[in-house]
Amino acid sequence: MDNRAEVREFLISRRARISPGDVGLPAGAKRRVKGLRRSEVATLAGVSVEYYTRLERGAISGASPEVLNSLVKALRLDDAERAHLFDLAHAASPVARPPKRRSAKSWSPHTSLQWTLDAITAGPAFVRNGRMDLLAVNTLARAFYRDVHAMPGQPPNVARFTFLDERARTFFPDWDMFAEVTVAILRTEAGRDPHNKELHDLIGELCTRSDEFRHLWGAHDVRHHGTGFKTFDHPVVGEMTLAFEGMELAAEPGLTLTVYTAEPGSASAERMSLLASWGASEFQAERAVDEPHP
Repeated sequence: MDNRAEVREFLISRRARISPGDVGLPAGAKRRVKGLRRSEVATLAGVSVEYYTRLERGAISGASPEVLNSLVKALRLDDAERAHLFDLAHAASPVARPPKRRSAKSWSPHTSLQWTLDAITAGPAFVRNGRMDLLAVNTLARAFYRDVHAMPGQPPNVARFTFLDERARTFFPDWDMFAEVTVAILRTEAGRDPHNKELHDLIGELCTRSDEFRHLWGAHDVRHHGTGFKTFDHPVVGEMTLAFEGMELAAEPGLTLTVYTAEPGSASAERMSLLASWGASEFQAERAVDEPHP
């Protein structure tokens, strides 16, 4: 992935969404650009127009934290966008070392991590990477993401399911929101790990096969995705509204442990219990088939 192009398109997209009136500047007439002009961003950031123009053209290597923070303020970036800008600047540095990321196909969870997942019995618990591969799951997460696991190819991938499987339109009742979040997660990871071939291959596949993905990818939106609520329509038990918490694994940089839980005593909690029972029976049936018979 061309880091200079990423920097250019990210900065252009951020200034395009800010109107002069948003920052107390006169709109004027005959504006040829959407949002702020380069000169206006430069003024707000306290740098010369020539220097900001070089930055926007992708020459961000060597920009100081003070300059980057001035751009954050001028472009009104949120925490996720600020982190993304700093990731892009770090990746552009000639001495930057790419983050250590294991291939999803070769990674397997430590026994203790699988024990931890299996000890969580009230909700789906799983480990994913920034590419949205499901790398390790408990029994309930396997039942929850049944259709994701049913797609061809390994490891199971939530992004591929979201954009390339029609069942996702039902599983995610607010599909548009899920699609935007999925792309934002991938865009954030691309900034953190710009030399990840597996990630590039996935993005290329989705851009080729999904018009919706290609459109959202071009928006250059990023976000932090650590906690909140989501509604799902599971094909076995029906609709559930679940809280989620995502936690970075200290022992495995780049991996996130996510747990979904339902409000105690709610209809969603009852359906989650039904899903747990169904998942346990399905798991036992699969194991019975796989075990050799005398």
